[in-house]
Amino acid sequence: MADNEHYDVIIIGTGAGGGTLAHRLAPTGKRILILERGGYLPRERDNWESTAVFVKGKYRAPEFWYDKHGDSFPPEVNYYVGGNTKFYGAALFRLRPEDFGELRHHGGISPAWPIRYEDLEPYYTQAEHLYLVHGRHGEDPGEGEVSAQYAYPPVRHEPRIQQLSDDLEKHGLHPFHLPIGVNLTQDERGRATHESVCIRCNRVDGFPCLVRGKADAQVICVDPALEHANVHMVTGANVRRLETDPTGRSVGRVVAELEDGSTAGFSSDIVVVACGAVNSAALLLRSANEQHPGGLANTSDVVGRHYMRHNNLALMAVSKEPNDTQFQKTLALNDWYLGADDWDYPLGGIQMLGKSDSDQIRGEAPRWAGMASPDMPFEVLAHHAVDFWLCGEDLPQPENRVTLDGDGGIHLALDEKNNIEGLKRLQHKLQGMLGHLGMHPHHLLPHSLYLHKGMPIGATAHQAGTVRFGSDPRTSALDANCKAHDIDNLYVVDTSFFPSIGAVNPSLTAIANALRVGDHITERLG
Repeated sequence: MADNEHYDVIIIGTGAGGGTLAHRLAPTGKRILILERGGYLPRERDNWESTAVFVKGKYRAPEFWYDKHGDSFPPEVNYYVGGNTKFYGAALFRLRPEDFGELRHHGGISPAWPIRYEDLEPYYTQAEHLYLVHGRHGEDPGEGEVSAQYAYPPVRHEPRIQQLSDDLEKHGLHPFHLPIGVNLTQDERGRATHESVCIRCNRVDGFPCLVRGKADAQVICVDPALEHANVHMVTGANVRRLETDPTGRSVGRVVAELEDGSTAGFSSDIVVVACGAVNSAALLLRSANEQHPGGLANTSDVVGRHYMRHNNLALMAVSKEPNDTQFQKTLALNDWYLGADDWDYPLGGIQMLGKSDSDQIRGEAPRWAGMASPDMPFEVLAHHAVDFWLCGEDLPQPENRVTLDGDGGIHLALDEKNNIEGLKRLQHKLQGMLGHLGMHPHHLLPHSLYLHKGMPIGATAHQAGTVRFGSDPRTSALDANCKAHDIDNLYVVDTSFFPSIGAVNPSLTAIANALRVGDHITERLG
């Protein structure tokens, strides 16, 4: 395939960053080309089958990366239109204002951003409205100031989760409705109405949505953007390198390998990279040339460094009473986000996961050998399961990095014990409350299958930080507008730009930032 047309903007990737940016730029009338490595996710029954999605990893990319010891592992990545948002849980949290400043953790310093919460706040509101986020600002006492309420009311708790919320409040805590992006209309009892796209099923976490009820980047942004005549997309286009012009100051050509094995080159005034934190760094490193021997945008030697992915735990408690909940992902708790009465450092946040089923639990059983597993059949255990996600901040360390070997293979070095004390204490807080929350107090089981974890490094869903932005070109790759310091027409808008990651899901921040950068690019294009 040869493409001789010159575009105004090329966007590489269609996830939370790239897909949202395409949506923002589409109404400008500028010539926009989207290059996506994958195709559209097949719509089939396996989309909602636990064995296919979690046990067999049917939709996971068939590739392997390497850890710092050279051992291979399957990363948690999916190459489809919509990127990893096809499989995200649509939990769309804002970072707190404190996350944008320097924060001292037990394990070190979380650095300040070159922009403030107030700079991103209007875009957070726009992002929440665009991605159909259901929630209620004001319930979480630690959240930042907001310019507008969510456009959609919170997803109502089902009885067992409402009881959990009530029990937490009795302990003086402040549970709140988890902000979640779903195309849901509820009746007075919280049930999905006849015209609602979302049906409030038990597949709302980690599964692609068969009925297009989850607010993912394909449904919300890419497909609507393609309705504009000036926007075009090539799927099956694996971008292999960016070539600069003779001055080395501008990307002149984007080179992609197509599905038929051929190579095509594309050109544009502006090139935007949004391949995911690992693959974006790999692309810039792979594009090294005479003017940029360390890779593009890498005079500072930070490209690939400071990789972050959160310190996460997926845990399953066992309720004394049956848990008939279908749509479980409706509650969160941030009381210990920045510290506790018995500890001065941040712990992180707790939120609900999608409801476990017997297939997931059967897949976990071998990992529970030797643990105090309840003496229940899988189906009974699944009926009593209550599933939690604990999220703590890991810290940007230069040694946690993406590199390439001589064959182009991706290597990911990671200190898996980075700042984990806060997460341990958060788990201890939850464990200590189980008896007061109607749970069996000694049964808090690791739910690692949920994360596609063959090994901890494989949990790459929240990857961030490898092409960080900042005000100093000596310590950052991008400026405050996410433009490369070294390259005049190169931007990065996925989670690569994060200098720190906070302790909430990064998607909404990536979406809000893409809207912000989209306004900047629109102004630049005139």
